[in-house]
Amino acid sequence: MADISKPISFCEHLQLSSLGVQLASISFQTLTLESDHFICVRESGNGQNQVVIIDLADANNVLRRPISADSAIMHPSKKILALKAGRTLQIFNIETKQKVKSHMNSEDVVFWKWLSETTLGLVTDTSVYHWSITDQTSAPQKVFDRHPTLTGAQIINYRATPDEKWLVLIGITGNTTNPSAFKVKGAMQLYNRDRGVSQPIEGHAASFAELKIDGHQHVTKLFTFAVRTASGAKLHVVEIDHTAPDPPFVKKAVDVYFPPEANNDFPVAIQVSKKHGIIFLVTKFGFIHLYDLETGACVYMNRISGDTIFVTAELEATHGIIGVNKKGQVLSVSVDEQTIVPYILTTLNNTELAFKLASRANLPGADDLYVKQFQQLFAAGQFSEAAKIAANSPRGILRTAQVIESFKQAPTAQGSLSPILQYFGILLEKGELNHFESLELAKPVLQQGRKQLLEKWLKENKLTCSEELGDIVRLHDMTLALSVYLRANVPNKVIACFAETGQTEKIVLYAKKVGYTPDYVSLLQHIMRTNPEKGAEFATQLANDESGPLVDVERVVDIFMSQNMIQPATSFLLDALKENKPEQGHLQTRLLEMNLVHAPQVADAILGNEMFTHYDRPRIANLCEKAGLLQRALEHYEDLADIKRAIVHASGLQSDWLVNYFSRLTTEQSMACMYEMLRVNIRQNLQVVIQIATKYSDILGPVKLIEMFESFKSFEGLYYYLGSIVNLSEDPEVHFKYVQAATRTGQIREVERICRESNYYNPEKVKNFLKEAKLQDQLPLIIVCDRFDFVHDLVLYLYQNGLIKFIEVYVQRVNSFRTPQVIGGLLDSLLASVTGNFPIDELARVQSGSQDPPVYNALAKIYIDSNNNPEAFLKENHLYEPLVVGKFCEARDPYLAYIAYAKGFCDDELIAITNENSMFKQQARYLIKRRQPELWGQVLVPDNIHRRSLIDQIIATALPECTDPDDVSVTVKAFLSADLPLELIELLEKIVIEPSPFSDNRNLQNLLLLTAIRANKGKVVGYINKLQNYDSGEIAKIATEHGLYEEAFTIYKKYEQHVMAMNVLVEHVVSIDRGLDYATKVNKPEVWSRLGKAQLDGLRVKDAIDSYIKADDPSNFAEVIEIASHAGKHDDLVRFLQMARKHLREPKIDTELAYAYAKTDRLHDMEDFLGMTNVADILEVGEKCFEDELYQAARLLFTSISNWARLATTLIYLGENQAAVESARKAGNTQVWKQVHAACMEKSEFRLAQICGLNIVVHAEELPALLQSYERRGHFDEVLALLEAALSLERAHMGIFTELSILYSKYRPGKLMEHLRLFVSRINIPKVIKATEKAHLWPELVFLYMKYDEFDNAALAMIERSADAWEHNQFKDVIVRVANVEIYYKALTFYLQEQPTLLNDLLSVMIPRVDHARVVRMFRQIDHIPLIRSYLIAVQHLNIEAVNDAYNDLLIEEEDYKTLRDSIDSFDNFNNIALAQRLEKHELLEFRRLAAHLYKKNTRWEESISLSKQDKLYKDAVITAASSASTEVAEDLLSYFVDIGNKECFAATLYVCFDLLRPDVVEELSWQHGLNDFYMPYKIQVSRTMRERLATLEKEVRERSKKEIAKEEQEAEQPIINPGINRLLITQGNGYPSQAPPMVNGTGMNMGMGIGMMPAMTGFGGF
Repeated sequence: MADISKPISFCEHLQLSSLGVQLASISFQTLTLESDHFICVRESGNGQNQVVIIDLADANNVLRRPISADSAIMHPSKKILALKAGRTLQIFNIETKQKVKSHMNSEDVVFWKWLSETTLGLVTDTSVYHWSITDQTSAPQKVFDRHPTLTGAQIINYRATPDEKWLVLIGITGNTTNPSAFKVKGAMQLYNRDRGVSQPIEGHAASFAELKIDGHQHVTKLFTFAVRTASGAKLHVVEIDHTAPDPPFVKKAVDVYFPPEANNDFPVAIQVSKKHGIIFLVTKFGFIHLYDLETGACVYMNRISGDTIFVTAELEATHGIIGVNKKGQVLSVSVDEQTIVPYILTTLNNTELAFKLASRANLPGADDLYVKQFQQLFAAGQFSEAAKIAANSPRGILRTAQVIESFKQAPTAQGSLSPILQYFGILLEKGELNHFESLELAKPVLQQGRKQLLEKWLKENKLTCSEELGDIVRLHDMTLALSVYLRANVPNKVIACFAETGQTEKIVLYAKKVGYTPDYVSLLQHIMRTNPEKGAEFATQLANDESGPLVDVERVVDIFMSQNMIQPATSFLLDALKENKPEQGHLQTRLLEMNLVHAPQVADAILGNEMFTHYDRPRIANLCEKAGLLQRALEHYEDLADIKRAIVHASGLQSDWLVNYFSRLTTEQSMACMYEMLRVNIRQNLQVVIQIATKYSDILGPVKLIEMFESFKSFEGLYYYLGSIVNLSEDPEVHFKYVQAATRTGQIREVERICRESNYYNPEKVKNFLKEAKLQDQLPLIIVCDRFDFVHDLVLYLYQNGLIKFIEVYVQRVNSFRTPQVIGGLLDSLLASVTGNFPIDELARVQSGSQDPPVYNALAKIYIDSNNNPEAFLKENHLYEPLVVGKFCEARDPYLAYIAYAKGFCDDELIAITNENSMFKQQARYLIKRRQPELWGQVLVPDNIHRRSLIDQIIATALPECTDPDDVSVTVKAFLSADLPLELIELLEKIVIEPSPFSDNRNLQNLLLLTAIRANKGKVVGYINKLQNYDSGEIAKIATEHGLYEEAFTIYKKYEQHVMAMNVLVEHVVSIDRGLDYATKVNKPEVWSRLGKAQLDGLRVKDAIDSYIKADDPSNFAEVIEIASHAGKHDDLVRFLQMARKHLREPKIDTELAYAYAKTDRLHDMEDFLGMTNVADILEVGEKCFEDELYQAARLLFTSISNWARLATTLIYLGENQAAVESARKAGNTQVWKQVHAACMEKSEFRLAQICGLNIVVHAEELPALLQSYERRGHFDEVLALLEAALSLERAHMGIFTELSILYSKYRPGKLMEHLRLFVSRINIPKVIKATEKAHLWPELVFLYMKYDEFDNAALAMIERSADAWEHNQFKDVIVRVANVEIYYKALTFYLQEQPTLLNDLLSVMIPRVDHARVVRMFRQIDHIPLIRSYLIAVQHLNIEAVNDAYNDLLIEEEDYKTLRDSIDSFDNFNNIALAQRLEKHELLEFRRLAAHLYKKNTRWEESISLSKQDKLYKDAVITAASSASTEVAEDLLSYFVDIGNKECFAATLYVCFDLLRPDVVEELSWQHGLNDFYMPYKIQVSRTMRERLATLEKEVRERSKKEIAKEEQEAEQPIINPGINRLLITQGNGYPSQAPPMVNGTGMNMGMGIGMMPAMTGFGGF
């Protein structure tokens, strides 16, 4: 138990001297303490000045910097150092190593201090300045001038309010002039910036404070200061900035006690605890005084240091004070929250102060007093005062559900607010309502429809927002519920509200802001069902999120399709797939599928826009075909079978598109498709096939197209196709086929046109066709024969076929100039038919002067036959027909035939005649001069048996004779075309190697070399050396391609193409050694560079780098780096990269150089490199070094770029865990914290691990893995310490509190209950319930069930685990809240078995909830009714039959007839007769008497009186008779008394039954039995009664008579017409008498009879 004699906790944090701080440096001039974060000390020694910075959170890590300064102060919370040297002021950020600000002041600064996070206060000899660090340029701003009273004073402090409106400057001076005064004088200057006014005050220490006083609307701002003078010491507390309407704060001035031994002691520092409202006053001699800020009451005083505490600051963690004394002790004093209130109650006996302090700071110790006072006030009906007590109760001990319930049940005084409203009103004035209060207040307010009040309270932060509150509000106002959920940080409900209110655009932004990932799919489904339009917008937003899609696009489409929302789905997918990524192919397919099925037009538009390219083309093509989109189907089909199937429906396609479509198909596919189109429907498709054939005729080839049309016997198609190309074509076959098609389609005029105009058809072929066609009109044949000089054949054909008229037509209408030839033809026909000789000269003479070839043909034949110098005639005459004459000469003289054929270029005939007669020399000469490649091709074919002989003549004779280059060129080309390389070599050697006009021809030399390369590689070297005028580069390249590497090398070397020569050596000869020799020989950079590349390819890394260095060529740095790195040649790579850096500024070079330094462990070089300008990717190098376990190098690299995250990881592997933690803190990255934490765990550095852990556990998703790592290693204490420390974090979340609960349940069950009580509102209760149940921690389990409102389970748990979990009062609280009524009876059974003595107490709280009949029945069955006697009494007022029966039975059994009689009289719901019958047999008289009483109550007079007679209870019998109101009963009893001679009872009966007895009967009995003495009083009374009745009656008659007379008089005075017309009904009634007139009998006479019967209103007496 805590020691309540000490209300403070004292702590020594550290000893500065133990950290190496010199004692001489521990003084007010050299040590500063601006906050509880840092201590800053200036040290001098060994000729060196330095500043020592001690982080109180990590005191072992002392930071020392060699700095010379007059003063140094640390920022209150950040690692920012302010330095003063002379008048120079500088501020540095230690972490970033940057100067924040500097200034040269015009005056000496005698004191300075941090006033806030951004402001420094500077005090000079004359003024005070404020200097802001929010910018880098502003100078200190003057605030006020120092007051004269501070002249010469040593400034020891300067303080300001948080808003910097009030300032106080504090100084002290020695008091040497006035011996009677206190030796140290304190002077203060209080300054108000708003008014610009200063006030000098005598004082040594001061502070500003704020206090929330009960009953005040605003915070009260206070100024407290302490002063010691010769007359004594005082502590003053005064108000500044008073705010109406709060009452002014009453100034406090209290004495400060100083012990006798401290005569010279005085206050040096004041700190005010914001939480507790306690003033900490420290004196020079080390005393601590504690005062209450509101009342000024002294709470405590003690000495905490034997040395002067010269500097202090607020201890934020505990709201105390921390200071440093001259010995270097860092001390702190705080309020001991566990003991201060008991201390005030017991030691100071100040209940009021204890109440205030406990309420103000939520402190324990006065709980019982609060509860007691609350109960007293509540019981006294002072609900307002009780509400105040409850509202101000510490830690909310009275702000519970029970108290709220009490106020609900409390009665409301007439004309005042209900107690519950008073309670809530006070709570709202005080501040924020807790969770349960907020719920209870919200329910009725919302039920009354006053949600505006709720909105107001939310804006004023008066309510604790929670999920439950949001759920309640949600039923009434979704927007307001959203506000609650936002404040309560319930992401799932916030997002649900956004969805329901249609604010879908805010969902993603909010989720990212709070780090929550909702189930977007389910959310989208919900929105889609309620608002499809918003759903579509939301889906688009999710898919297009800047960080990537937040939801599976395909799943979104599923949702759209489930709602049959094709159009929104299409819009969504079009937007989501706009980037056309390959991985989206299946979605593109699906988009097109859905539209092809439901909206083909849309699909057609999408496909037409060509937005997508990655979908399943065959699938889409198939769907397009099914949807009737044949054009799109064909665009997508690739399989020929599919294309053919679709394309036959050409009628459904635009012809222009279809024609263009064929441009995509191969030749084979196009032909196949056209065949299919014609096969399926030639009539429908013929026209478009013709168009296609026409457009692609050049590609497909007319031959194939003609064959196609002919295969279908479509001469019409052939005609139109050829008609469209015949005018452009030069193909004889096209022209011929066109003639053929036109002929067969009857287009004779077109046949005539072509025959007349075309120059490309084969006239022989056309002539023969037309002859075979036997046309009726022979004009086309005539035209052909006329144009191509087939006149002889024409004449012969016409003559032989009897078409003489067409001969006439020819010479008359077509060409009359052909008449001679026609005649010649006819003559030849006649001569051919003539046998025998005839004279030539005669014939010649006849033909003289003629130009007709047939004439000269005949003449030539004559010369030949006559051998009359025919050779000359044949060479010189140009009019004969060479072919005709040649044919004639073949048999006579082949040479003459050669001349004739050569004359007429009759190639075939010439070749034939020369071959037959071995005239190869003539043939060779003719071929060379002819220059016809086709002719050359004909004679040089392999199957020409005369080819060799011909070639020999060409090489030996014909070609050497040539002087025309064209002849040679055509010949060479012919040999090339005929693929005769060896023969070509022979030919070229003849004209190139040997002297000739073509010896220096470059092309021929090139050709010779190329041919030799291909056909005779052995001759190449000789040619290379002999020839000089060839293209060396091209020849060498071709030689290389053909494997003639040495020859290529020789060429390159000969022409000094050294790089190419080197290339051959290293790439083709593959001799790097030869390459090295060659490079050494020529010694050129480009050669070395090429050699280096080859050496690099051969993985001779060192040699390659040497070569590159000799070449001074860094161009191939990328490959050098890659191969050298893989080979591990980092030393050589360093040399190369150093060379490369001289020429190139490439990031890759610098990056790899840094990495090479690391791999070669040249860390000093790396440091120099990092220190100079570079373009290296330091991060990449660092990562590679880290992966290669080069941690020292990685450390340098990561340090140079301030990559704290990676540096922390590196330091882990270096074992520098402390440094790793610091780096991790700078990095602020969760993953880094996890790595550092794991390393610290491995090294058992649990203190560091805890630092890391605290930065991890704030992330809920990381918490389970972290705890598992501790538990797996068995570090239970450490993980508990970690989570306990995490509880105080600002970012502590529910997971921390929950997991700590679970850990407590496993390893420290004793602490669990206390933890649960403190933090149950921040715990995931269901999760902890499972843990406690598993750990068999039954009390804790019950507690959790109760807090989770699982009262049924709580009750059952206490019943089942009563030994551990049951506690009577707790059980009573629980049982009244259970929902399952069966638990009530189970609880009764439990109590009956285990706690029977407490049964009635339990039943007392269950009265409103149990079925009392069942309870009675239950206990009656087990015969334990006596146990519940108190319960029966408590519920008997309900007048339940079972309860009454049970209780009556119990009283009978106890023979308590008095209580039984009370019970019977009070509660009548039982079987009275049965009980009476039972009691009349009882052995005790009183019970039989009760039976008579019961009979009497039930009007069974005879039984009652009989019983009374039986027991001689005559008094009871008389009373019963009187109660019966029956004359008969009364007279029978009277007769009974007469019969038994009981005269006294006779007299008593007369008295009691006076009104029931008939006087005549009584008089008769008295007379008969001589009872006149007992009868006489009765008789007298009868007479007296009769007389009084008569007098009353007479009086009444008189009064009625008076009223009747008055009425008659009144009626006589009234007018007859409209009587009472002026009567006002409101004031005078309705005009009728208010009382009926006296009644008279039928005769009008008063009834004067004495029988006392009142007259009837009908007038008929007695009825």
